[in-house]
Amino acid sequence: MNRSRVYIFGASGSGTTTLGRALADHWSVPHADADDYFWLPSDPPYREKRPELARRALMREVFVPREAWVLSGSMLGWGEDIVRECDAVIFLTLDPAERLRRLEAREVQRRAGADFDEDAWEAFLEWVRGYDDPDFEGRSRVAHETWLGQLTQPVLRLDSAHPTEELLAHVLE
Repeated sequence: MNRSRVYIFGASGSGTTTLGRALADHWSVPHADADDYFWLPSDPPYREKRPELARRALMREVFVPREAWVLSGSMLGWGEDIVRECDAVIFLTLDPAERLRRLEAREVQRRAGADFDEDAWEAFLEWVRGYDDPDFEGRSRVAHETWLGQLTQPVLRLDSAHPTEELLAHVLE
């Protein structure tokens, strides 16, 4: 794959941001993470959603007009018009136990020296665990698979249990 507009998504903790940054760095293009547009800046973070129209307008202002970029994170239900402008889509999957292990390790780093809301963390974990439940109403594997079937762009599926360097090599093939 050559420099282009690429969208990388999967379950929380599957490594979309990590691969997105690696690919953007390799191509020397901007990397955007959906959470940076979905949430308004706050301390602690992830408290207040940015209005949908404002999210998309900001994305169009900051990076969408460029010839190449990498976007990671979930856009399901609000950013489909941005995704339609991508040249390719990468869908990352990962064993649920490994995803939870990665999320817990990431949270330990984020919490260091900061106020921590244990209730918010537990609610987040409950939401994350729902991803692989076929009956879960939120962001789920079933919803992602259904949405993938509607895309017109080429889709590359990768198991993100592999090291980032290997995943990057598969993308660049």
